[in-house]
Amino acid sequence: MHKITAKDAELFATESGQGPTVVFAHCLGLDHHVWDAVAERLPDHRCIRYDMRGHGRSDAPEGPYAMGTLVADAEAVCDALELEDVVFVGVSLGGMIAQGLAVKRLDLVRGLVLSGTAAKFGQPEPWHARAAAARSGGMAALAPDIISRWQPVPDMPPVQKRLTSTDAEGYAATCEAIAGTDFYTPTSGLRLPTMGLCGDADRSTPPDLVRETVELIPGSSFHLIRGAGHLAPLTHAEEVADHIRTFLTSIGHI
Repeated sequence: MHKITAKDAELFATESGQGPTVVFAHCLGLDHHVWDAVAERLPDHRCIRYDMRGHGRSDAPEGPYAMGTLVADAEAVCDALELEDVVFVGVSLGGMIAQGLAVKRLDLVRGLVLSGTAAKFGQPEPWHARAAAARSGGMAALAPDIISRWQPVPDMPPVQKRLTSTDAEGYAATCEAIAGTDFYTPTSGLRLPTMGLCGDADRSTPPDLVRETVELIPGSSFHLIRGAGHLAPLTHAEEVADHIRTFLTSIGHI
């Protein structure tokens, strides 16, 4: 386990396995455990999972946050652990951060895996409304709608417990970071190996949106995961790990 100092926050990170490094970033509202079952299936890689600010065991300073800060947090994790030549894997918000980090630090990131994510998540207004709702009513009030968009989620009680335990201010402040982000232009300038993944039942980031984002990067590949919703790393860990392993092998990250 690691405690990493970033701007105005201490971040929690954990790791498993040995070998070439893969860094995993989670989605909005959950924590690094989203990737545990996938990392367990990649023992021949050094798998780093961290909690974003406002989530899990990392600090939750008062918001709003900026996407630049979330990207800088990912950079701080990599620099503190003296990582280089990493493949960065992100689901949903984590995939957006992956795009931003690759744009900022192409010297650090050699490949991307983007799962259920986008270069832009809709218009700003709904995100500001969600931030206001989190601050006024807490996470329990938001959880049913969020989980309905994540379906299918077989292990519903643990997921709901982790979602409702997320710091409401951290969640709201992160929503405000998403509201102000449009990575279409910077992502379209990337030139590095990239693989996209999406559940065919994902209501939060429909497959066409994910495919559109991934195809901004020339030479990228895209794979649908049948029967999966937004949280494919949780519900279909073996299939997700198989895709990641194949991608890592194809780019010589072994």
